[in-house]
Amino acid sequence: MDSLDQPLGGAEFAPKKTYLNTSACGLLPRRTVEAVTLLAEETADGRPGGAGDFDLVDEARAAFGRIAGVAPERVAVGSSVAVHCGMIAQSLPAGSEVLFPRATSPPSSPPSRSGATSRSASRPWSGSPSPSARDRARRLLGRAVGGRAYGRLRGDPGGGGRPRRAHLLDATQSAGWLPLRAGEWDYTVAGGYKYLLCPRGASFLTVTEEAQDSLLAIHAGWVTGEELWVNSYGPVRELARSARRFDEPAAFLSYYGAARSLALLEEIGIERIEAHDKGLAARFRSGLLALGHAPVMDDSTVVAVPGLGDRADALREAGVLLSDRAGNLRASFHLYNTAADVDRVLELLAD
Repeated sequence: MDSLDQPLGGAEFAPKKTYLNTSACGLLPRRTVEAVTLLAEETADGRPGGAGDFDLVDEARAAFGRIAGVAPERVAVGSSVAVHCGMIAQSLPAGSEVLFPRATSPPSSPPSRSGATSRSASRPWSGSPSPSARDRARRLLGRAVGGRAYGRLRGDPGGGGRPRRAHLLDATQSAGWLPLRAGEWDYTVAGGYKYLLCPRGASFLTVTEEAQDSLLAIHAGWVTGEELWVNSYGPVRELARSARRFDEPAAFLSYYGAARSLALLEEIGIERIEAHDKGLAARFRSGLLALGHAPVMDDSTVVAVPGLGDRADALREAGVLLSDRAGNLRASFHLYNTAADVDRVLELLAD
């Protein structure tokens, strides 16, 4: 295991404060800032290719696919998780039921227009979606829907009048520090601006080949055609055969940055990042217990401390940035943090 005294990523990061708030927004690597700045300057000067190239979008798509453990053909790009979930919700047929963990917000508006309903159940897991957590989640969903559809999508692929159950995983708070096997879920979504260290405006959707047939390509346009440049005028001749058919038109500035951020994560390795982040979180939990506080005990890089949320403002004034969430003080550690960051916040909490 790498020393917790040193950050991962070296000179890519130089925060001016103790930043323990990646669950709200990740820090941009230096290379990412440089890529976005260069494209902006080139565009201002009159770039021959216009505002950017699709090759860089595909570079980001492929990098996320490798991080998520799926082929790039299974990855769609967009601007936000809400957009991805909205497309899935719009694809639900009338009579479908969406079951979601109580700690999340359902995509209620689109399903209601199609006659779908939504309801919550006790949260299947807290923190990372481990294999055992996935099994618990699926058992919970199976019990809660009582034989009806959870995210049932068009048709009856199983035959015999049985509805199809589809599973959607939001990996926004785990992709980038926890190994992801997206192919085990019908759909995964991941906002890029947290642990993936991408600029806002970069978000990823994975779709299994089976689930692809159940989605409506509501953003379809010339950029989602199988042949990219033959659809500039008139109707799209043929949608992409891959998950690219579900792309939103990419914001080039965001994806130029995303390609560089994801490359950095690959260079370091998600397993190394996981060990580093969890090591810092464990150090923080141990220090909190020694101070008489009771953090949520979980195997995650995110640490919640019930009842201490009101300390967030004072910590911010002292140069430590973290979050107050529903009365919980929430610290979230990532590759640019060190043991000194942990000790700094513990020192302040001891006062």
